[in-house]
Amino acid sequence: MKLVAISVYGEDKPGIIHAISKALADCGANIVDIEQTVLQGMFVMFIVAEVDDEVCVKREVERAAGEVGVHVSLTPFQRREKAEKNLYVVTILGKDRVGIVRDITRAFLDFGINIERTSLTAREELISIEFLVDLGQRDAAEVRKRLRREAERLGLDIVMQPYSTFNREKRLIVFDMDSTLVEAEIIDELAKEAGVGDEVSKLTERAMRGEIGFKEALEERVRLLKGLPVEVLERIYSRIKLTEGAKELVRSLKEAGYKVAVVSGGFSYFTDRLKEELGLDYAFGNELEIENGRLTGRIKGRIIDASEKARIVEEIARKEGISPENVVAVGDGANDRLMIERAGLGIAFNAKEVLKDVADGSISKENLVGLASVLKLPAEFRKKV
Repeated sequence: MKLVAISVYGEDKPGIIHAISKALADCGANIVDIEQTVLQGMFVMFIVAEVDDEVCVKREVERAAGEVGVHVSLTPFQRREKAEKNLYVVTILGKDRVGIVRDITRAFLDFGINIERTSLTAREELISIEFLVDLGQRDAAEVRKRLRREAERLGLDIVMQPYSTFNREKRLIVFDMDSTLVEAEIIDELAKEAGVGDEVSKLTERAMRGEIGFKEALEERVRLLKGLPVEVLERIYSRIKLTEGAKELVRSLKEAGYKVAVVSGGFSYFTDRLKEELGLDYAFGNELEIENGRLTGRIKGRIIDASEKARIVEEIARKEGISPENVVAVGDGANDRLMIERAGLGIAFNAKEVLKDVADGSISKENLVGLASVLKLPAEFRKKV
């Protein structure tokens, strides 16, 4: 028997697949592979079939195509030996514009990456393009780094996941708080109120870049806040803004069955308030010590640094019966590195280079809602964000 490739396209309507498959069956042809989709009202189908009577197949398929009003072409098909593949799913996010597919596929071509499948979702101005690619023998970490740099040059965000984990259902998502769920670095806001803004801001930046230890930087910054009235905490919370789309995204995640947590190196006063406002399942932060209505300049209890963040995430996952592969972690600084590395999917959000280099994907500040596409939330949820 010979193999024949059959391409079918035309205006979508009921009965197309039945008509073509009946024509093949009537000629004794056996379908060995088939893929079909509808794009913007256009029907597209590709079939590989084993045939004995090519004349019959050509005649009957063309007759059936004419009856249902579609175009069809038949060509000989040569079966290829199946090679070991190194499959990854690359998701591109950004503002819709002319040339995005051209630019990204040019990068794939330059890197010698083969594209196996492509799909596109547009939501208002935000576009999400999903590529299934075969990296072959190329190192995934190096490809991810090069693609991220090229995407950033093009003003796009990128997430790259192994195909094996992409298909796994994600059940727990953990966010950092400062500059992730909320736009501010809260400790910097506290420092401004205490009149030590410049000193604290410099320490914050050094810690975010990983130049000094988080614990050391936190203790020094909190020490500078000594004497600040507790009423200032409420005043700051009342004026901080949630990152655009955060509330809608969390609601959609919850409705989709996710457990949602915030695990922060910031302060529990704010993580607790955020848990209440967004309906989170878990909230963890450092507890400021307060005496006589004022901050003492000390942290009460354990300090949540990078190691403690990762441990807390593992603790939540264990309690919920969720495997590490089913955990998503989203953060922006060096303090998020361990939880990002150990999660099934780690997202560097509006992040420093030190975190981008170890994350599966990098998403910029204006595209937080793009996580809805990356995580394959149901369409009705994505529309809300």
